[in-house]
Amino acid sequence: MMEFWNENPGLRIGLMLLTFLAGLGLLFYGWTLTGKLGGLGLMLVGVALLLSTLYLYNKPFEDPKGKR
Repeated sequence: MMEFWNENPGLRIGLMLLTFLAGLGLLFYGWTLTGKLGGLGLMLVGVALLLSTLYLYNKPFEDPKGKR
């Protein structure tokens, strides 16, 4: 799977940009819903999207599991 991300950097960058902007958008929109449980849920989904952005960014740089 790591070869896929190394061979398609444009797809990886586009997916990272999409998840980053969607995550920030959900965080800010959830923040405007202060005092409502739905706002907290949107903010949690936004944080999950930001964490997935970090995962996509770091995926090509991780060591293979067998070579340590």
